[in-house]
Amino acid sequence: MLKLYWSPRSRSFSALWLLEEVGEPYERVLTDISTGAQKKPEFLKINPMGKVPALTDGEACVAEAAAVCAYVVERYPDKNLAPPIGHPLRGRYLQWLFFSPGCIEPAILQIYTKLEIPSSTAAWGDATQVFDVLDQTLAKNPWILGDEFSAADIMIGSGLYFAIRAFKLVASRPNFDRYLDACAARPAFQRAQVIAAG
Repeated sequence: MLKLYWSPRSRSFSALWLLEEVGEPYERVLTDISTGAQKKPEFLKINPMGKVPALTDGEACVAEAAAVCAYVVERYPDKNLAPPIGHPLRGRYLQWLFFSPGCIEPAILQIYTKLEIPSSTAAWGDATQVFDVLDQTLAKNPWILGDEFSAADIMIGSGLYFAIRAFKLVASRPNFDRYLDACAARPAFQRAQVIAAG
């Protein structure tokens, strides 16, 4: 059985949401980062970085939210949360799946810390570019890949939710409001919010 190591008010939300979308049994192991539980030796065996979420599946172990999503989606391909290997949208799916940790999270940090870094040397470009690209993409379709919801929407939706609605660091835009409302309307999102709230 899948075992998710998670903590409230953390990147664990995307993994919770994904597992609720999948709908298969899984065990939640509270690893409360506010108490330092993620630095205990038994957890460091699972993720030496001492971060949540992390997931075990028998002998398999994976950490980092987007990697957890990728693993679970491949574990349950019948749930149709990703274009299959070989499908023309597979490349874009992978791009967007990793856009949240690779671009949205650094952009949030840049805004929060008022970090000045040349966009030519920042891996994410700059915060304005990150949110402009998302806005332009979401203007074209209901979901990040088009008409079909995917695990990439879980990562993008989680990132935008924290940037705009939870932390209020990024101004909303009509396309973001529509998209976040659609994410929030999903029963799995709602269940994950209840779990995350404790």
